[in-house]
Amino acid sequence: MTAVSGTVDAAAIAARWRQVRAEVDAAATAAGRAPADVTVVAVSKLHPAAAVGAAFDAGIRDVGENYAQELVGKVAELGAAVPGLRWHYIGKLQRNKARAVVGVAALIHAVDGVELAVEIDRRAAAAGVVQDLLVAVNTGGEASKSGVEPGGAAALIDAIAALAHVRVRGLMTMPPWPDDPEDSRPHFRGLRELRDRLARPALPLPELSMGTTGDYRVAIEEGATLVRVGTAIFGERPARP
Repeated sequence: MTAVSGTVDAAAIAARWRQVRAEVDAAATAAGRAPADVTVVAVSKLHPAAAVGAAFDAGIRDVGENYAQELVGKVAELGAAVPGLRWHYIGKLQRNKARAVVGVAALIHAVDGVELAVEIDRRAAAAGVVQDLLVAVNTGGEASKSGVEPGGAAALIDAIAALAHVRVRGLMTMPPWPDDPEDSRPHFRGLRELRDRLARPALPLPELSMGTTGDYRVAIEEGATLVRVGTAIFGERPARP
């Protein structure tokens, strides 16, 4: 077992993970896709580092965090106890927090503007790395959410692609919270179709980050390669201190 501080129900995390992975595999197979083409990013937001350790022991290799300080703290606490774990930064990233995330996160999911991309590029150059990222697209047109409008995605991608120390790997979206999973389908389909229009040999944009605990099955049917699942794996999220 991974040795980290804190008490969690490791058996429950492992059981929930097996259930989620089985449902992801079934959804992919039903959609005519290879299960291996869908990565589950286990969202550990506000859960202790011990929960991430338990998830790692259960077989999870991709973990997502929403807050820069929490990401840095968990990475420091877990250290070498989770070899090969890939951290994803899935929250809105402020430019003044980019230094903490660049080179630590394998993938930054929600880059929504040129200014942020330039800051990530600058920090990546200083760290001697090339930072993978996704462009966030606001498919729902919600004023409360960040992300480029679909019509502006091409220009933003081209601007980011011109930077030397970042690499655009694809697109992500967080649609309006659905009353029914099917409510998310037009947003997921729209993101996939946008990717298909923008992809080219020099910039294939293979990744589509879309779908959460409530609608990841629909996201997989519409082409998601990364689904962000928290509650279904870790249980109810603790209150933020």
